[in-house]
Amino acid sequence: MKIIKAVFAGSSTKTDNKPKQKLPEFGFIGRSNVGKSSLINMLCGGAQKLDGTKERKTVLKELARTSSSPGKTVLVNHFLIDGSWYLVDLPGYGFAKLPKSQRDALAKMNNDYINNSEELVNLFVLIDSRHALQDMDLAFMQSLGKAHIPFAVIFTKADKMGKEAMRKSVENIKKAMLEYWEELPPCFVSSAEKGTGKEDILSYIEKILNSIKNK
Repeated sequence: MKIIKAVFAGSSTKTDNKPKQKLPEFGFIGRSNVGKSSLINMLCGGAQKLDGTKERKTVLKELARTSSSPGKTVLVNHFLIDGSWYLVDLPGYGFAKLPKSQRDALAKMNNDYINNSEELVNLFVLIDSRHALQDMDLAFMQSLGKAHIPFAVIFTKADKMGKEAMRKSVENIKKAMLEYWEELPPCFVSSAEKGTGKEDILSYIEKILNSIKNK
């Protein structure tokens, strides 16, 4: 699967205000600075972006804003992909540097979308492949399991260490996860800089879309 056109479809703070067109939604979420925006831009790289109402198409360079500062995404952003599904960029969690009031607002926004969007078919949880499994990531995934939210894991920043070190780090995270689950969710290894994992992630999305069509 290849993304041809990505269109910004709107931002919202509540599920009631998301785009009215009902299509399958794939959410992306992770801790602060996990590389979410870079991953989204990598997945959509080479696509065309509809520029406002002028119907002018340009090669997409950056769909989601990237920043080294925490809390860059403060709304639930919907991007219409090839007119058939939404890529949903969620605010994320773990923004320790933000005021508590803002952290609470972001958590409320995430929970409202995840628990109330009937069109959400899969949530991609991004985990930094360089570090051991964090309590915050574990708690978040456990909450998804309890709520029966289908999710997959993407290990990001695979290019930031050697191949063997990266392999061992990912295996250790998986072993830690298996202490709490009998079976792992689908897992992918990615690098936004090198494009690693792009084909596998998009193929997984395509597989889910096909299963929905065949129901």
